[in-house]
Amino acid sequence: MFNQNLITFRQTLHQYPEKSGEEKETAQRIKEAVAKCQPTTLWTNIGGHGIVAIFDSGIAGKTVLFRADMDALPIEEANGFSYKSKNEGVSHKCGHDGHSTILLGLAQKLMKQPLKNGRTILLFQPAEETGQGAKAVLGAKEFANLKIDYAFALHNVPSFPKGQIVYRRGPFNPAVISLIIQFQGLKTHAAEQEKGINPAYAVAQLISKIQTLNNTDLSSPDFCNITIIYTRIGSKDYGTAAGDGELHYTIRCWTKAKLEATKKTILAMIVSVCETEKLAYVTQWLYYFAATANDDFAVTCIENAAKRLNFDHFKKRFPFKWGEDFGLFTEHIPGAMFGLGAGLETPALHQPDYDFPDDIIPNGIDMFYDIALQLNNRGKD
Repeated sequence: MFNQNLITFRQTLHQYPEKSGEEKETAQRIKEAVAKCQPTTLWTNIGGHGIVAIFDSGIAGKTVLFRADMDALPIEEANGFSYKSKNEGVSHKCGHDGHSTILLGLAQKLMKQPLKNGRTILLFQPAEETGQGAKAVLGAKEFANLKIDYAFALHNVPSFPKGQIVYRRGPFNPAVISLIIQFQGLKTHAAEQEKGINPAYAVAQLISKIQTLNNTDLSSPDFCNITIIYTRIGSKDYGTAAGDGELHYTIRCWTKAKLEATKKTILAMIVSVCETEKLAYVTQWLYYFAATANDDFAVTCIENAAKRLNFDHFKKRFPFKWGEDFGLFTEHIPGAMFGLGAGLETPALHQPDYDFPDDIIPNGIDMFYDIALQLNNRGKD
């Protein structure tokens, strides 16, 4: 049985969740806990409220990064257990409390069983849910000087057996971006709509045209999942024809190249339709998540760890469809993300009754530690 204190720590993080960019108290709790593990170096306020703990053996070897996210979501919790969220309208519905606890457990293990060579870097990253955290961390001057050889992360995955290791080569999840299109026409009396410029017709055309770009074949390298998130036209003033509106989308593609090509196609559609309808428009791209491109050697380390530890493991045929800002790390550093099964009956991520299962914490810790051993002192432990 692993340290009961880790369960207490995870449940404390769960009780006091903080949204992306606001993780001040979460970071303080993590800092105090990690400091007890006696890292060689401990940095705070990296890329916002990020924490970096470095365990340096002092002997040449690989520099390996393990990353966990720590932000929560603006979702009201539906659970009634004793450690239910105390922050109204905010809760850990993606398991980042569990991910951070796993990384703390790795810090404890590195203190008790230090590696004989190389450096192990633990990153507790803020603002994953908005896609801003990885970018901010990678842009921090302290982080730029670390010269990392490999980077790893995990994400708990409901609908897979508890503790199962889920991995794949190539894309682990897609490149994702959100789009807002704002239309400005001209309001007029509803009885004289010919005197105005109503965006409704442009919105209808664009919805139809953009829909044709969807390719939901998971096996296709040109996979493209475009989803309408929100739309609005005019206001509830029944004597006035609409003169403005907006349309929101998310776009998901397996690769950055496909995402960029899709963006260009959509922009061309917007220009064409708005010119025809004599509409002014503004576009805004936001919440970009790079595709996580798993490095072959890094995936081999994950697969070897699962086999060495006798963990149930599953090679996934297709990537997951959700975004993850760890992908930005894999654009700059060879690395990989793997899934950690959260249970067949566990509610889906981002659902109000979801909760990270504490009994999979040891699997995450052991996987990270074994990967570190493979890259630095395999055969010497």
